[in-house]
Amino acid sequence: MFKPNKQHASVVTYSQLKTMLSTRDIQLFDVRSPDEYQAGRIADSVNIPLGILEESLMLSPEHFEQKFEVRAPGKDDDNIVLYCRSGNRSNTALNIARQLGFMRVRHYKGGFSEWAEQEGK
Repeated sequence: MFKPNKQHASVVTYSQLKTMLSTRDIQLFDVRSPDEYQAGRIADSVNIPLGILEESLMLSPEHFEQKFEVRAPGKDDDNIVLYCRSGNRSNTALNIARQLGFMRVRHYKGGFSEWAEQEGK
């Protein structure tokens, strides 16, 4: 039986990301370090460094909102996108989120490097 490649469905392209941001249908999380995040980021993203991602996603919705000042992501949400600089950490983050039950989470494989290049920054 043919099974679609799950990895493919887990990736968001630059143009998909632009559309999601323009319609505000996205929960965008930057898993880089706070220093990298401060140096440059995608607008509307929330910084949750990879090192604290697992414990952060395990917080109650109330604690998550207190800590990050955004609505806590739901396990069935299909608009959660993770990104880092070049796709490696966000791929690790994707696996962590999936192990915690966020089965529809995706990552922006191009990362901030591609974003900055495309945006001319």
